[in-house]
Amino acid sequence: MLAFTVSTVMIAGINVTTINSAQAAVTTADFSGLVQQVTPAVARVNVTKTVSEAELAKAQTAELLRQFFGDRVRIPDRAATPAIEHAYGTAFFVTTDGYMLTNHHVIEGADKITVTLNDRTELDATLVGSDERSDVAVLKVEGKQFPALPIGDSNVLKVGEPVLAIGSPFGFDYSASAGIVSAKSRSFSRETSVPFIQTDVALNPGNSGGPLFNQRGEVIGINSRIFSGTGGYMGLSFSIPIDAAMDIYEQLKTNGEVTRAYMGIYPQDIDRNLAEAYQLDKPQGALLTRVSPDSPAQKSGLKPGDVILQYNDVQIMQAADLLNLLNRARPNDAFRAYIQRNGKKMTVSGKLTYAPDDVRAQSGDQQSNDVQLGLRLRDLTPDEQAEIAVDNKTGILVTMVDPTGLAARSGILAGDVITNFHQKPIKQVTDFSGAISSLPQKGVVTIEIIRQGIPAIIGLRIE
Repeated sequence: MLAFTVSTVMIAGINVTTINSAQAAVTTADFSGLVQQVTPAVARVNVTKTVSEAELAKAQTAELLRQFFGDRVRIPDRAATPAIEHAYGTAFFVTTDGYMLTNHHVIEGADKITVTLNDRTELDATLVGSDERSDVAVLKVEGKQFPALPIGDSNVLKVGEPVLAIGSPFGFDYSASAGIVSAKSRSFSRETSVPFIQTDVALNPGNSGGPLFNQRGEVIGINSRIFSGTGGYMGLSFSIPIDAAMDIYEQLKTNGEVTRAYMGIYPQDIDRNLAEAYQLDKPQGALLTRVSPDSPAQKSGLKPGDVILQYNDVQIMQAADLLNLLNRARPNDAFRAYIQRNGKKMTVSGKLTYAPDDVRAQSGDQQSNDVQLGLRLRDLTPDEQAEIAVDNKTGILVTMVDPTGLAARSGILAGDVITNFHQKPIKQVTDFSGAISSLPQKGVVTIEIIRQGIPAIIGLRIE
């Protein structure tokens, strides 16, 4: 709070207001009592992963050489020597019977997860489920009467409001850092599905998965990431709104996976030039660059070039606003879009369907199998299916390949379409998950793929 003493004097017949003295009193929030109150409900997450030294060296060397020589570098395989990798993060209790929230990236690929409480008690944790797109994971420890944290409302959070984070940055357990909310509804890409809360709270590796509190001691976010060129804190931190995280929590706890709605649109922001071209009063709305065939959007009458100004009576200022609403929607939800087309405004309506299985949420058992193979998969869209149709085959798309995984060592690449796995036709991601359950513990299985329109068969060695 700033306080100034002012006076008015007469200079050359003109009244001039001058500042005679200024007193600045900076008021900061005192979180000392709050830290003592909430610390027992926060825990350190300890993750153990089995990784081979050869795989680690291969990945690190490949990345280093790629910076100088591009993707032409080929690194030969070496004999794998098992090694143990340890990682850590933060989690917190949301129920008294042992359910905890943390980040997906904290526990991804974990062979064993334990949590350490503030009284140094160490408990084994079970992975209930994990969702990569929202970066939310749910853990469960055995026991009762845990100190669950109160859940706040991130929707009423205001920019400038003081907030507090507790976590284990660089392994320094139960470190508290405070700041203010810098912005709301920050989006990064289509690979994430939440409108992040931006703060200036100092977060570093190890804070991931920890709670973000308001002044009342309520959790209003899960600390997820930082914006950095060095790997350390540079003034920009991002947290998952707790209302979005609790929605994911309920789905993972109940069903073991997250179901998302599908509309079938590709929106982009509108700048000054596009606003003029599309006869808009100002740069606002979400411009549709593409509408998928047979999608809910197409069936409702939406077309490429339409500008969505409102979605279910919520004003759309940019594409991220629309994506955030769709990411929170459920299959079979009705929608109503107020749009502008060729300078004329109109309303269209329809019903959302189930989203393609792009980076599906994984239950504990499924997560283990996916990590071993090192693949991320999704179903094909109708357009993609038409493009790869060969001998009436269908398949699923490889969206990411872990360079240290078994699939990468067998030669599978991102962009490949898997049509058959272990002598089983693959039409959707659920078929692939089913085929994994029948894999041998050791040996070679075949994967039939289509790569750039050409069929091929790859031998995948299971070790």
